Amino acid sequence: MTKDYEFYHGVVFTKLIHCAREPISLKTYSADSKASYILNSAIGLYIKHSTKRLSPWTFSFQKEHQDEIQELKNSLKEVFLILVCGDDGIVTLGFAELKKILDESHSDTEWISASRTPRKEYKVKGSDGTLSYKVSHVDFIDKILKAVETYR
Repeated sequence: MTKDYEFYHGVVFTKLIHCAREPISLKTYSADSKASYILNSAIGLYIKHSTKRLSPWTFSFQKEHQDEIQELKNSLKEVFLILVCGDDGIVTLGFAELKKILDESHSDTEWISASRTPRKEYKVKGSDGTLSYKVSHVDFIDKILKAVETYR
């Protein structure tokens, strides 16, 4: 039986493969969490998903999740948090954006919320703040492919 995370992570990988202009490599970072991956040996991807059908989508972060994202940042050139919002779309945050909404002080449990009205951009907020701008679902491919080209 297919696990939820396999289904939702598959959406991310399929989009990456079909949009990449050159071959990409992908491997797991931590087999324990089943959430972190290394793209082209230089870019960390940390994927969370929500099975909820409608906005808002809420993602909980345990202290160990945030610690793992920090480990990725310490060992790689770039890190992205990818939030799969049901079948609605994908929100991608760079590490600096993530730190605006979940700061360096990691509580036991924190959260991020992504919401949007139909055909609009995502409003993103977290336990420690709100992004002052909205995030487009097309930013997913743009941000990651730009990093792929930068660290080729």
